[in-house]
Amino acid sequence: MGLFRAIPRFVSFINTNFKTVLLLIALFFVFIGLYAPDGKEPNLAKLYLDKPIFNSTLVASQIEAIKKIDTIQGVLLVIDSPGGSVSASIEAADMIKELAQYIPVVAYVRGSMASGSYYAGMYADEIIANRGSMIGSIGVILSAFNIEELLANLGIKEQVLKMGKYKEVGTIMRAWNENEREFLSNFLHEQYEMFVNDVKLARKDKLHTDPIHFAEGKIFNAKTALELGLIDKVGSMQEAIESLKEKAQVQNPIWLEKDRIDVYLQRLEDSLISKIVSFAFLYNR
Repeated sequence: MGLFRAIPRFVSFINTNFKTVLLLIALFFVFIGLYAPDGKEPNLAKLYLDKPIFNSTLVASQIEAIKKIDTIQGVLLVIDSPGGSVSASIEAADMIKELAQYIPVVAYVRGSMASGSYYAGMYADEIIANRGSMIGSIGVILSAFNIEELLANLGIKEQVLKMGKYKEVGTIMRAWNENEREFLSNFLHEQYEMFVNDVKLARKDKLHTDPIHFAEGKIFNAKTALELGLIDKVGSMQEAIESLKEKAQVQNPIWLEKDRIDVYLQRLEDSLISKIVSFAFLYNR
């Protein structure tokens, strides 16, 4: 029982000191000389879109770092994301589109390029996908719970003061009325039309089909996505790199490395999270 009493204190310590501990470990490795810089100027960079897109901060920070180095001639956009919010995906898409006007950008789909991550990555000069990847999910969705009966069972009643007929639209406190459903449906349709039209503009004559075949929210394997014109090639990361080298006119690639501390913080964090998840799974069996 003493072990279980200590668990909350351990979790509290981790929450409070997690980043500090990781930083100290990473600094230790730096100072013992495992990451000596080679002193060469990078000519290619990797831009990672590998998390759910709920804000565009991570994409923005990576692009800013790339733009600061004049010697970089091309970017490999590595995608493995299920998508995210419309606004954040559009922000990421606009930044990648602007970057592609500045230097060549080749996208490599490592796992999934779905929904918002398709939106964000479709402006690359070329899209090459792993043959086991998943592409598409072009559509929009709006969902919410209706907890009215739950609250009633708990004896809880809502009190609301509002100004504006649709101020409470999308509430989870009750069923939506017909006016609210119509309003939300129209709003969703506008978002959907924007997504589809942007795909058509980004892919232009590369699309081989009518939007009804690719914009129903379906997810496709790489082979079908190629047939539809949503990607340009089914291939490996090395093939994507070779294509980028050709477009950027780079013979001997020197990659811009992530900040070494950030790399090892991420690796340590991923490793610890994996161990915690494994422990929780075994404990709950």
